[in-house]
Amino acid sequence: MAKVLVVTSGKGGVGKTTSSAALGAALAQAGKNVVVVDFDVGLRNLDLIMGAERRVVFDLVNVVQGDAKLAQALIRDKRVETLSLLPASQTRDKDALTPEGIERVINELREKFDWIVCDSPAGIERGATLAMRHADLAVVVTNPEVSSVRDADRIIGILDSKTAKAEAGEQIEKHLLLTRYDAGRAARGEMLKIEDVLEILAIPLLGIIPDSEDVLRASNVGCPVTLHNPASAPARAYAEAARRLMGEMVDVTLPIEKKTLMGRLFGWKVA
Repeated sequence: MAKVLVVTSGKGGVGKTTSSAALGAALAQAGKNVVVVDFDVGLRNLDLIMGAERRVVFDLVNVVQGDAKLAQALIRDKRVETLSLLPASQTRDKDALTPEGIERVINELREKFDWIVCDSPAGIERGATLAMRHADLAVVVTNPEVSSVRDADRIIGILDSKTAKAEAGEQIEKHLLLTRYDAGRAARGEMLKIEDVLEILAIPLLGIIPDSEDVLRASNVGCPVTLHNPASAPARAYAEAARRLMGEMVDVTLPIEKKTLMGRLFGWKVA
């Protein structure tokens, strides 16, 4: 049975679109038929991170409004055969999306794919609520900082009240993805520790993505980090998170503090 996954956050800039691309690619690498859908109408970025910006002809708004068929708008990834993208419009606003149109598109996608990964805009406005509306499960992305975690807590409340599952009296499955985590800075009190975030949000931990330049380098060349550098720490963390989404029991890898040469010699721990 197809699963609709929304990747969401309360605060912008936490790595949500990067995570949507990386998780979608990791699921596809595991043999699943995956489509990643960009719901951020007007601020289209997912196509850039997927390296497909020059291949966009039709988009989500075209399909919702009946100006194009779904097959015309879907872009198949050239690196992984089972990975596709449904891009957002860059020239329209979120009012162009209708609840009826989104439901029709999601139902059509369910017939074609194993996983439908919805990259939600940040916040709680129309685009975000439409992205999460038909989700079976949610990945809540947050950085280990107070404002980001507070906004994530607000999103959890929306997931428990505004989704189709919630309105039907069902519980939506929620997971926490902690991004840009630096163990050294957390130890020095410069960001929240993992246990602090878990205590505040009280949802299961899906994965911890370490702060790394590998993610930025991958985004700059238009490739999900799980495809660009599979051996890197963030790529391995995303791959493990994808395995957990598929139901595997995988221990969460905890990022460790980095050490300089002097730190290794004398035992000083340095971020």
